[in-house]
Amino acid sequence: MANIMDLATEDKLEYHFFPVSSGSVQFKVRTPNDAHIALTMGPAESDPMVEIFLGGWGNTKSVIRRNRTKPDKVEIETPGILNGGEFRGFWVRWDGGIISAGREGEAIPFLSWADPEPFPIAFVGVCTGWGATGSWKIEDGAEFNTPDSLEYKFGPVVSGSLTFEYRGPHNCHVSLTQAPAEVDPMYEIMLGGWENTKSVIRHCRQKPDKVEVPTPGIMNPNEFRKFVIEWRSGRVLVRDGQSGEVIMEWVDPVPFNITHFGVRSAWGARGQWRISHFSGAQPLPPSAPVAAPLYAAPPGYPGAGAPIVAGIGNWVDATSGQVPPGAVVGGQDCNGEPLYVARAQHEGAVIPGKLCSSHGCAFVAWGGMEHGKNEYQVLVGGPNNWVRTNGSNVPPGAFPGGESEDGEPLYIGRVNHEGSLTTGKVQQSHGVCYISFGGQELGFPEYEVLMP
Repeated sequence: MANIMDLATEDKLEYHFFPVSSGSVQFKVRTPNDAHIALTMGPAESDPMVEIFLGGWGNTKSVIRRNRTKPDKVEIETPGILNGGEFRGFWVRWDGGIISAGREGEAIPFLSWADPEPFPIAFVGVCTGWGATGSWKIEDGAEFNTPDSLEYKFGPVVSGSLTFEYRGPHNCHVSLTQAPAEVDPMYEIMLGGWENTKSVIRHCRQKPDKVEVPTPGIMNPNEFRKFVIEWRSGRVLVRDGQSGEVIMEWVDPVPFNITHFGVRSAWGARGQWRISHFSGAQPLPPSAPVAAPLYAAPPGYPGAGAPIVAGIGNWVDATSGQVPPGAVVGGQDCNGEPLYVARAQHEGAVIPGKLCSSHGCAFVAWGGMEHGKNEYQVLVGGPNNWVRTNGSNVPPGAFPGGESEDGEPLYIGRVNHEGSLTTGKVQQSHGVCYISFGGQELGFPEYEVLMP
């Protein structure tokens, strides 16, 4: 087992969310009743959502519910399935719309339902309630095996990277696809092929290979070797997971949207794998200039023509849409209006967000909603150096923007969404950048973070 996340949940039916990149999650829970698991697209309770209730109704039955709506999709009697004095192990899996739950050590699920409208699951939430608190041990990157078979095991991707460890003599194969199946278009990365002598990148299962490099001894049957695969805009990189060194690289002139990955071992090899959520390696360099020159304030807007001065920057008080001279432009709204880096107080927190001058206020994200603030602070004379990253990988020295109600530092991030480049808050413990948009708080595992 690897990367066990310990978590305590209160008796308040409030989900704690974390990202997932494989098609399953394994966990142990200690609670007398009502262990709830949510499967969602984002790190919050929002539709579409599938919930699995274990040991509900006084630890007598378990159900699957969709979009918080009754009647439940599946209901079975499970008396005594949970225990407040000991950990009980379970797994939840999803693939092609089939949601299933089972006990640790049992391959056959005791709950299963086929969702007629499946959606990409990127986050899992856990909570307890109805008189119960809980202790959880959630497995991140648990080990699994692949047989000597040219058959991929598929799971959904969360972001533009996949980190994994492989232990086997040779032929570690990874595919990137737009469905949980071997369908074209498709990339294949074959590491340690040809009796552990070379590695290749293959497109649509066709030869000649797009890239071929000698990699003698890259795999080892006695120890795990770590690798990172990254992709964006058709550019595929394979890195050594320890050194970050690029092993192979290829640019597809006709890229496609990657939604799934597959793994297998073959040609006389069996493999053992550990799949992680997000890459800790260096992010891909930007494919276009950063936003400082692209989104400078146009003539006629307050602050236009004022130089963006290097330095640590100052937070300047403002109200009612005012933009102080030298305000840092962080992005632009859907209509092309510049968005400035701002922050405001809300519910005991100081939250980085965006200032949209024409709206007469700044906006911050909190509690699943967008909040307009007439009084706020604007970053003036500060940096405009944005670095791409993902998950909880906030670069050391990132520019601080505020803190949560619990005292956790919040950093300044931004994401592209529906034609806008919107600034918001990066909460490292959540592994996402939150922005306010269209009245909602939206979380994104891939983002840019402001650096000095």
